[in-house]
Amino acid sequence: MPAVESLAFHYRHKSIGKSLLIQADAFDWLSGLPPESLDGMVFDPPYGVKEYKPEQIEKMRADDAGIWRIPPHFDGSLRAPLPRFTALNDAERETLRRFFCDLAVTAIPALKPGAHIFMASNAFLSQLVFGAMVEGGLEFRTEVIRLVQTLRGGDRPKLGEKEFPGVCSLPRGGYEPWGVFRKALPPKMTVRECLKIYGTGALRRRADGNPFCDVIPSERTPKREKDIAPHPSLKPQSILRQLVRAVLPLGKGVIADPFMGSGSTVAAAEALGYRSIGVERDADYYRMAKRAVPALMALHSGEPPD
Repeated sequence: MPAVESLAFHYRHKSIGKSLLIQADAFDWLSGLPPESLDGMVFDPPYGVKEYKPEQIEKMRADDAGIWRIPPHFDGSLRAPLPRFTALNDAERETLRRFFCDLAVTAIPALKPGAHIFMASNAFLSQLVFGAMVEGGLEFRTEVIRLVQTLRGGDRPKLGEKEFPGVCSLPRGGYEPWGVFRKALPPKMTVRECLKIYGTGALRRRADGNPFCDVIPSERTPKREKDIAPHPSLKPQSILRQLVRAVLPLGKGVIADPFMGSGSTVAAAEALGYRSIGVERDADYYRMAKRAVPALMALHSGEPPD
């Protein structure tokens, strides 16, 4: 199997351990990959059509939240801005649907048959984007539920806090859904045959021999990780290492995160000894990832590596 460096093409890139960081647009990079180059993908995509436009990212970085929602402070801690997913109108939701449909269409040729995708979502938009991924040609397999107490929901009606003190607009969030998708196996091919030929088609069992489960108790991202990688949607290593481990059923292959952000998925792969490729369009986040990946991968996580 070729080294991951060969998949950097002409893009700015940096090698870290077995992995590769690339500054590029995800769709451009995926479109240029040779067929069946990737064994799996784990990523947290940009959901806010408004929030992740360059001008809104700059507002967030400048503490001028723009469309970003600033959550309340707890225990004297300053909380990172959160995207306002509910701010999307019908036209923007259609744009979002097309984005994920196009993502599936673009990713499928680059994936080996039977390759799995773990994709982070949220309860408000999961039904839309999961359907779009299926519309683009992927199989929907299940959801992995990350049990985590979030800061989303539970708010009183805006400008009606005093008038309706006993009301909340949405339930306080207690979970994060991750969609699990698979590139279809060739006709009449069994999972056993796919594993023998491609090394894909299934998920890896836990290190203790038990099956990988679709409900995973999780922590919020620890402060020590946020200090290393101050990205607004940073996922903790404790959950990412479990997902990254599961996506390669035989413990070998190349996984990709086409929306790398600060490099947390790549760090999880490096901690497990997997080969991975992280792709990030934003220059500041790409630079952050180059610094953050070595530090994040060195952190201890509760999940045994093997």
